[in-house]
Amino acid sequence: MAKQSGRSLVASNRKARHDYLIEDVFEAGVVLSGTEVKALRAGRASLVDGWCSIDGGEAWLEGVHIPEYSQGTWTNHAPRRKRKLLLHRDEIDRLEAKTREKGQTIVPLSLYFLDGRAKVEIALARGKREYDKRQALRERQDNLEAVRAMREKRDR
Repeated sequence: MAKQSGRSLVASNRKARHDYLIEDVFEAGVVLSGTEVKALRAGRASLVDGWCSIDGGEAWLEGVHIPEYSQGTWTNHAPRRKRKLLLHRDEIDRLEAKTREKGQTIVPLSLYFLDGRAKVEIALARGKREYDKRQALRERQDNLEAVRAMREKRDR
């Protein structure tokens, strides 16, 4: 079988960019079992309830749902199990120090294959308050209206 090249997106967490202010982004490898890889290659995963934790100097991805592989047998995996993330020691230490601060958390942004290997993009994030979310939505709508108005003026 030929080796895959490039990046193929499996799942993204669009809600995370709405609920959190993204401060720093990291790319991490994920330790997966065989049936998990097959389920991901079929394009099935959900990052909506996912988060990352650091236990004993290791980074873990929790709450991510990878459904069971349909052709799997007794070797199938548990859909919401903890999965180990592969990061450099200094990245783990930096993330651990930052998450000790109030309001900081680590959330997964996207899950993808890069040159045939499963990767997850995680972000150090700070939770937004409700008025911050409304303000961001209002700014986006204002920008869209401005672009629309300029386009209409240009087309006349």
